[in-house]
Amino acid sequence: MLNELIDKRKGTIDGSEDHKNKRNEFNAQASQFARERNTLNNQTREFVEEAQKHKELRDQFNKEVQDLKDQRNELNEKANVLFADIDSFKKDHGGIKSRGIKELHKQIEHMEFRQQTEVFTTEKERELIEKIKLLKEQLRDQEAEIEQNKEVKEKITLAKEYRRQASEIHERVTVLAEDAQKHHDLMVECYRKADASREQADASHKQFVEAQEAADNEHKLFISCQKELRDYDKVIGGLRKKTKKTKNTKEQKEVRKEAEQVFSMFKAGEKLTTEDLLLLQRSKLV
Repeated sequence: MLNELIDKRKGTIDGSEDHKNKRNEFNAQASQFARERNTLNNQTREFVEEAQKHKELRDQFNKEVQDLKDQRNELNEKANVLFADIDSFKKDHGGIKSRGIKELHKQIEHMEFRQQTEVFTTEKERELIEKIKLLKEQLRDQEAEIEQNKEVKEKITLAKEYRRQASEIHERVTVLAEDAQKHHDLMVECYRKADASREQADASHKQFVEAQEAADNEHKLFISCQKELRDYDKVIGGLRKKTKKTKNTKEQKEVRKEAEQVFSMFKAGEKLTTEDLLLLQRSKLV
């Protein structure tokens, strides 16, 4: 039975060592997944912070665009009022019966904007340029006819200045709008990267949790093996102590029996050796 317990104890030691090695392996994996998760979370945070910066710049440019649009619209409105006055003057004085100066300016402005912002075939763009050219000629003809009046001429000059300033502002609006769009696109890209990084971090965290749970389970099994070993040690120690006690008792009985034989020889007057005397003393017969 003792040998059987010793063999089982050895098996428990092997199992304990195996669970300890697996626990350490899973803990190492959990640490690796935790480092990956933390790195990805930091990366996600950096992407979000960068996206926020682009958002702030986009909003700043959009605000400037809106402010400039308000200025541009105000200048165009001032020009429109003057051109409307000029058209009224022309009608009152029997001017050329065609589209008014205000309308011609609107048409030219609209077509020039299309030319700048839309994509045309070579033929279509040539047609558009020709239309703009014809409208400008009509505009010059009408302006030339009514510029003979000093007051009207001053209004035309001022209206043109308003248009020029509005055009300059519009060019600035176009540039700022492009900048706003650029930062909007960069913001969207940063948020896309942040989402991808966050998804990877979540996957690493899931692997971390699984590895940590596996390590905890192996640790529980290791502790269970350690407790089992202590139980084996108690039982085996008890059996060994009992076996030793039994062996000592048997030896004592054998010594007593041999000593009694020597004592009988002593009583019979036979000569005893030194070993015989020591035996009698050990057995406490003399």
